Amino acid sequence: MCIETIYKAFLACNGLTTDSRNCPQNSMFVALKGETFNGNAFAAKALEAGCAFAVIDEACYAQPNDERYFLVEDCLKALQQLANLHRRTLGTRIIGITGTNGKTTTKELMAAVLSKQFNILYTQGNLNNQIGVPLTLLKLRPEHQLAVIEMGASHPGDIQELVEIAEPDCGLITNVGKAHLQGFGSFEGVIRTKGELYDFLRTRPDAFIFLHDDNPYLKDIAQGLEAIYYGSQSGLFVSGKSTANSPFLAFEWQADGKTHSVQTQLIGDYNLPNALAAVTVGRYFGVPDELICEALSQYAPQNNRSQLKQTARNTLIIDAYNANPSSMQVSIDNFHRMQATDKLLILGDMRELGEDGAAEHQKVVDQLIALAFTNVYLVGELFGATQHPFRSFADAPSLIEALQAEQPSGKTILIKGSNGIRLFSIVDYL
Repeated sequence: MCIETIYKAFLACNGLTTDSRNCPQNSMFVALKGETFNGNAFAAKALEAGCAFAVIDEACYAQPNDERYFLVEDCLKALQQLANLHRRTLGTRIIGITGTNGKTTTKELMAAVLSKQFNILYTQGNLNNQIGVPLTLLKLRPEHQLAVIEMGASHPGDIQELVEIAEPDCGLITNVGKAHLQGFGSFEGVIRTKGELYDFLRTRPDAFIFLHDDNPYLKDIAQGLEAIYYGSQSGLFVSGKSTANSPFLAFEWQADGKTHSVQTQLIGDYNLPNALAAVTVGRYFGVPDELICEALSQYAPQNNRSQLKQTARNTLIIDAYNANPSSMQVSIDNFHRMQATDKLLILGDMRELGEDGAAEHQKVVDQLIALAFTNVYLVGELFGATQHPFRSFADAPSLIEALQAEQPSGKTILIKGSNGIRLFSIVDYL
């Protein structure tokens, strides 16, 4: 079945779903496969539940002479082709964003700023992979004036695949750091993969990037691209500096000879580049300065990303969605500088570091010792194998047992680790 025929049917639908448990009336169902499921087996159920069409890639699941079934070679590829055709048809200006750390926060801040002036579409949550990007693009409507598309990667070639689907007009890489080393092979592999966004933009007429001037790795791979610069140095398109971090980031930014002050709800001065990126994108697209400041002051992080939570007994800084060596280092440094008494760190293993895992976890422990932290709980097998003087727990449930018995109170607690360690589950016990 040709993609143009499927696209014509899609335009007559009320949207698209890949979940047979969520089938809005007159939607299109695409039968994706996973390690433990085959969406083809649920195509008939989706049609019964209200879908108008079902895209499948195994003929045995189609009902004879039922024109509601579209048979393709590969449903995931068809989904991606459908998204790309939709993106090309509408021609919406798209900002592509990737990076090791901060891309989701930066995307949210950019969306908050741009929404003050435009009708925009932006990636929801963490839908930034080979399925999430096309699903986001297929939500584009003619009334959308801009789109912010987040792209994640864990292997070489991932960003190249995503940019060929989304075809961004401009782009931003937040930074490059040590994450997913098991998939990338090395830090250099991370840089090359994130740089696939730049590589794509070099092939596009009139394409440009928003570039963090303080990051030498990004400047090295940005050669030949028109760049809009932001950072700490004066004279850039947007310059800025942190003015407070107690515990929320406050900062000043300058442009066109004017200085503006913003009090954010973001924990950590490591969020300054993320905020400056949002300022830069907003100013480039013509959002008034006062609305940029308003958007950044109003934005409140969610989903366990540098989130401040006051419980009946403690103050929690919850950053338990993800962790890698670079983000762990800046979080610990920031926590050390934070003005608070009776600090406790609860740190979980950093996943997907491959053969570098042992060394990178020992570096974290050495950093804790160098900063004279004494009240530290380490959670997970990799931290447990390091040489350290701290309390260690095999997993989150064993830590919860200790917390239930001890009931720590009056503390300021940093909670950080990879999502798979499930440190978010300990919050109710603090």
